[in-house]
Amino acid sequence: MKALVYETAHTLDNFAIKLSEVAEPTLRKLDVLVDIHAIAINPGESFFRRTRSAEPGGRVLLGWEFAGVVIETGPSVRQFKIGDRVFGTGDLSRDGSWAERLAVYSRIIAKIPDQISFVDAASIPIGALTAREAMFRDQGALPTGVDRVLIVGGTGSVGSLATQLLKAKTKALIISTASRPESRQWCLDMGADLVIDHAKDTEDQLASAHIQQVDMVLSTAKTADNLGWIAKLLRPFGHLSVVDLSPSIDANALLLKSASLHMEMVFSKILNGGDFKSQGSILEDVAALVVAGRVRAIANTRLEGLTGETMRAAHELVETARTIGKVVIAT
Repeated sequence: MKALVYETAHTLDNFAIKLSEVAEPTLRKLDVLVDIHAIAINPGESFFRRTRSAEPGGRVLLGWEFAGVVIETGPSVRQFKIGDRVFGTGDLSRDGSWAERLAVYSRIIAKIPDQISFVDAASIPIGALTAREAMFRDQGALPTGVDRVLIVGGTGSVGSLATQLLKAKTKALIISTASRPESRQWCLDMGADLVIDHAKDTEDQLASAHIQQVDMVLSTAKTADNLGWIAKLLRPFGHLSVVDLSPSIDANALLLKSASLHMEMVFSKILNGGDFKSQGSILEDVAALVVAGRVRAIANTRLEGLTGETMRAAHELVETARTIGKVVIAT
């Protein structure tokens, strides 16, 4: 089959992802084989492209957000059948979805309702799962006493879906950060009650809205750089949930607040033997919210074709760190 692969970690200037022939995926007992119809591109994939090389003689096949159709099932699969439309994240320890077909563990994916397109479905998994686990952890509700949530980076996939999930599932006051007019409007469209500019004095902006402290901060980018003002805004025994790859976080800034620090990595259950099926259940829940009109998909930029040129264009957009919503490639 054809797949977009590379051998050596590289920058955009030396972009080396190319469409190549690779071996067909091998199904395990609980796998399904998916014919890929759409893939979404994430900052994490851009990071791996820049930092991760293949083993000698090998190649790297990324891609952790997809939508497609089941074309084969493993012998122990019961909840899916050939022809089912499905979406999910794939598995960090296996080949990804930047290919014509993907073998994926059946318990971490979900069916796509008929009302949702492949492109829209592909825009949901990483952002929804990350947001849900970062804020709700492994529970069905926010931590006790969390009534005001500040989302740092409200226009990315995690921030966009976090805002919508909070609006759909809680009564919390939602504050998002954005600096451009179009970004501010997007945050409001997602359901934010208040939008502040992270490039300006955040304390003053919140004080103008008669808000002195917040109960939880969901930080999606530049956490290490922002930790000083984040710690000031958190109430004592508040919660900081971090989803970005920071080289170092000085947690001492949170000590005076006796704050809780939560780290979120969407593949933690898969890599460490956690409750796999909860991932599929979360995706089912979010899909139902989309059908009900309480959450909307975030495919804000659509590209066409499984080609190196299209993938490079997607990475160029993602690496600006100014994209709104999600970049999705219809394959």
